[in-house]
Amino acid sequence: MKYLPSVKLLYYLSDTERIIATSAKATLSPRDFNSINEKMSVEDIENWLRELVVRGHGSPLEHSIYVFEVTCSRVCSHQLVRHRHASYTQLSQRYSDKYLKSLVEEASRLLGKTPPATFGETALLLEDVVESNLVFNQLLELASQAFIIPPVIVENRNEGFLKGLLASTAEYYRALASGVSYEDARYLLPQAVKTRIIVSMNARELVEVFLPLRMCSRAQWEIRFIAWELWRQLVSVHPRIFKYTGPRCVLAENRSRRQPCTLNEFLEGRCEFTIERCPEKTPRHKILECLNTAGSI
Repeated sequence: MKYLPSVKLLYYLSDTERIIATSAKATLSPRDFNSINEKMSVEDIENWLRELVVRGHGSPLEHSIYVFEVTCSRVCSHQLVRHRHASYTQLSQRYSDKYLKSLVEEASRLLGKTPPATFGETALLLEDVVESNLVFNQLLELASQAFIIPPVIVENRNEGFLKGLLASTAEYYRALASGVSYEDARYLLPQAVKTRIIVSMNARELVEVFLPLRMCSRAQWEIRFIAWELWRQLVSVHPRIFKYTGPRCVLAENRSRRQPCTLNEFLEGRCEFTIERCPEKTPRHKILECLNTAGSI
């Protein structure tokens, strides 16, 4: 669905699980890395990675890199870049209006008009859209070319919200037509406008910070959606590292256990929480309900 954010895992080191497990053992063994690595079995890798979870020994997890691409709103990207143990490269809003151009093309198609040739014509076209009799689904398809739309807006079929986004876009193009620069005209754009950002994080940042914070039910819906989808992709490539990862309640619970449980074991009721309350103060008897809510977007 175009109105929702997306995330795609682009790159990772295929031997990351082995590298991390070997590095963990290297903290206790007098042998060098290659000697340890040569004798590291699949079972050894599983055991050492599990011990990292239980003991909270995070430094070996830093010998990794995961690069992923996120398409989201500016609301979400502002939250994403707060994670400082990461690197970011973002689509320029000064030099690219890729998503807005797609919106204008779709508006022309919906109204059966020739694509506008000037900024002024573009503003008039979008004003016509706002005043038109397009139904909700048509407005949603149009707005989602350039904006992330909260699910509650879709559920409530809030046409006024969508027309507000389109009216702001019309003002943006009207400003450009009057000679305002791109860098100043963008002040008129809503924070819902789409952006694209390439992110790189190591496993420690993912396991101990980003995923626990952003998979939690208290996280804002958009970045939570991205975090859960990224977790699913990470588990598919490196399950031994990420299967024990989840919201903060899962991290806190597994740090208190001798044998950690996977996120799926908690979700399926095969493991029970024993901590009195989660870091967000949710009491034990409500943690599972909260956990299920967190992943339900």
